[in-house]
Amino acid sequence: MSERVDIMTPAFRADPYTPYAVMRREAPVCQVDPGGMWAVSRYADVAAVLRSPERFSSQGFRAAWQPAWVGHNPLASSILAMDGPEHARLRGLVNRAFGAPAIARIEQRARGLCERLAARLDGEVDFIAAVAAPLPAFVISELLGLDHALEPRFQRWMDDLLSVTPEPASAEHAARVRATIAELDGYMADVIEVRRRSPSDDLVSELVGAEAGGKLLGEREIIDLLVSILGGGLETTTHFLGSSMLFLAERPAELERLRADPQLIPRFIEEMMRYDGPTQAVPRLTTSDVALAGVTIPAGSLVLALVGSANRDEQRFTEPDRFDLGRGQPSLTFGHGAHFCLGAALARMEAKIALEVLLPRIGEVTRAPGEIPYNRTLTVRGPVSLPLRFKPA
Repeated sequence: MSERVDIMTPAFRADPYTPYAVMRREAPVCQVDPGGMWAVSRYADVAAVLRSPERFSSQGFRAAWQPAWVGHNPLASSILAMDGPEHARLRGLVNRAFGAPAIARIEQRARGLCERLAARLDGEVDFIAAVAAPLPAFVISELLGLDHALEPRFQRWMDDLLSVTPEPASAEHAARVRATIAELDGYMADVIEVRRRSPSDDLVSELVGAEAGGKLLGEREIIDLLVSILGGGLETTTHFLGSSMLFLAERPAELERLRADPQLIPRFIEEMMRYDGPTQAVPRLTTSDVALAGVTIPAGSLVLALVGSANRDEQRFTEPDRFDLGRGQPSLTFGHGAHFCLGAALARMEAKIALEVLLPRIGEVTRAPGEIPYNRTLTVRGPVSLPLRFKPA
């Protein structure tokens, strides 16, 4: 590659897959902007990074999301940024919240909400605001026991936290992120105090009363854990639903195929996770000098394992740029090993419900004119707004 790629430009965000292919071919391990992070783009190397916490630590989240200009970022100190026993300890505390009984408890209410949201899809509609954001916000509120009235704030909170990069986009951006963190910390602290006085049947109450290593979790630990669950449950599903509906708007034959045979929906979800999944990169921090693909990455370097690129690697997938419902090869979208996504089953449930409810009600969907704006984050990717034209069935 002749020059360093900036992975935050609007052009890259709109289509990362073309530059990913160049990176895999010409510089599978290279430095990128902003900030000179090391990007790893081939499937085998990305998988090696994800399964080797002793060389590639999850402290990469802290390095990526807590530069000096931010102060404390709850995401950077959460379970995402932990390895080994510390990670296992907290993961064990929240595992039950994502188990089959919890998902079954939420599923029917989520389906009912989706049926109400489907009524909005008539004429030109921003699909993100109408469906893709409200559905996961409702589900995560149910899971955590948060106030449904605050769901409109969730998207703004997480957009701001995930927009953190080694260098702020502007002084206004830096001030907005810091204000959002203060607001979010204050809200979560209030929720925790209410649950201490009056426990309920929700995850917040469980965490308030949970012991780890013989002592109760501190407020800071609980806030950081709740924020990581809020972000993971909201952003990835919102982006997946948005990207999926955009794909179907541009591929009417696939829409007809799914509508004719709803049994294909689970296959569609898995292939869409590979083809254009929400998780694009996972940050890691090298614990020593590491040689990868013939390149030595110095100790203490921030590494981005480009999951989105790995899922299109020609050495792993036959015709990776072709969408194929019969492919049957798992992707790296939900991670690998000890850090496999806690909410994978929940995300699949939400996507399945949304497609099962929406597809029979959509007669036709097409793109509205104009460019589609994408978010500006290191880790996840999806449209910020998505104007589409719907004709009900």
